[in-house]
Amino acid sequence: MTNEEILAARRRLVGANVSVGYRRPLQVVRGSMQYLFDETGRRYIDAYNNVPHVGHCHPRIVAAAERQIHTLNTNTRYLHEHLPHYAERLTLTLPQPLRICYFVNSGSEANELALRLARAHTRQRDLIVLDAAYHGNTTTLIDISPYKFNGPGGTGKPSWVHVAPMPHRTWEPADRASSVSDATYVDTVARLIDRVHTAGAGLCGFIAESWPSVGGQIIFPPGYLAAVYRHVREAGGVCIADEVQTAYGRIGTHCYGFQPQGVVPDIVVLGKPIGNGYPIGAVVTTPEIAASFDNGMEFFSTFGGSTVSCAIGLAVLDVVDEEQLQAHAEKVGEHLLARLRPLVDRSALVGEVRGSGLFIGIELVRDRETLEPATVEASDTVNRLREEGILIGTDGPHHNVLKIRPPMPFSLEDADVLAAALDAALTGQ
Repeated sequence: MTNEEILAARRRLVGANVSVGYRRPLQVVRGSMQYLFDETGRRYIDAYNNVPHVGHCHPRIVAAAERQIHTLNTNTRYLHEHLPHYAERLTLTLPQPLRICYFVNSGSEANELALRLARAHTRQRDLIVLDAAYHGNTTTLIDISPYKFNGPGGTGKPSWVHVAPMPHRTWEPADRASSVSDATYVDTVARLIDRVHTAGAGLCGFIAESWPSVGGQIIFPPGYLAAVYRHVREAGGVCIADEVQTAYGRIGTHCYGFQPQGVVPDIVVLGKPIGNGYPIGAVVTTPEIAASFDNGMEFFSTFGGSTVSCAIGLAVLDVVDEEQLQAHAEKVGEHLLARLRPLVDRSALVGEVRGSGLFIGIELVRDRETLEPATVEASDTVNRLREEGILIGTDGPHHNVLKIRPPMPFSLEDADVLAAALDAALTGQ
């Protein structure tokens, strides 16, 4: 089918709010490691899709899936060694006391389960979230995602959701930025907790991506999570780390995004990258919280923890370790950031270049004093790079942050091509 025929069929058969990327849509027919190929055979550097964490169609992942699906694909009601083996391997990547696993099919399902665990343990409902956060596509997760409930079609937050500001000063107007300190953001969380108690309610917990992605590839100030977690725990709440975007070494320096903050969450949520594109999600928590959840109601996910899911999950862990992808992300990320940071001086559009490893954001602004978002210019840049054979995206509440989150095999050579193309696109605007 031609692109026009596919688009016409989608318009006829698929919901209109299922979006298509790029002004000139791309028909992708094949993937290999950090590259995608269109129907003409043209190769694109994929600097956008973090779901195929160890690479599109990585041969070891494909082989593991094929072997297992030829033998058995069934659920956790039957005994099979893959389930405890995978749970043990996964928990050994995390600090104590995070040792109890639940397996599901997606990051959304995992975040839903994390909320159930937190509510069962605290017997409370009120939750603190960060502004512009996005945690999934279910009804409950839309309710706790300001990116959605404050966006087009949103109906605002429920009364039990309390929104803390994103702790990042580039969000602040110029006349306020100088008066905002890292402590200001922590104090706001403390005040929200006080407000919950004043209203006669109790705190269920705090949920945040360890490195907010939809919020604009944000890096928290040092010590932020430690201070927030302390306030939340003192109030009886639990701390949930959404690691769907950053797990397994993406930030280069650490395996998980919460680790540079020097904290240990009570619940960790994992999603799409842990299955390299196969639908796997996981929740890892403490024995104490798991015991609270074991209240007589069975938990069962038909496909969560299936034999094929576990075989793929184990293979992903093997590849991350044996191909030293965390160290690779750190090396390539440092090189790419060194190429990108001079853009702040070379282009008036570039307000900030930030990130670590292969988790990088470039915030575009029309004015560095007012911080007016350069939304149109960001879209223009993404579409220009698409024509150059490089795929990136935008994020942030104003869609003005260029998002770079490639599969982990992304190379130094790919980084140089991307940096040169961005330089040309941004200095030419």
